[in-house]
Amino acid sequence: MAFTLYSLLQASLLIVNAVAVLHEERFLRHVGWGSDQGIGGFGEEPGIKAQLTNLIRSVRTVMRGKGTIFSIIIITIIIICS
Repeated sequence: MAFTLYSLLQASLLIVNAVAVLHEERFLRHVGWGSDQGIGGFGEEPGIKAQLTNLIRSVRTVMRGKGTIFSIIIITIIIICS
């Protein structure tokens, strides 16, 4: 399989889907990345852990509906081209 722009987009879609389906109570709390973890005080810079938790939460919020539509389009293209 050649490394093309299409394969790069397909891999990024798979990664975004994997992040979007992470459940906070089932998975993230068991590894210590729950929503109540890493809350700093006023004026403090958030750590890497808090930033990644916020990124995961943001991806889950934004890609909940759009990720499904993108996945359906990619699956349809794969079926048609095969």
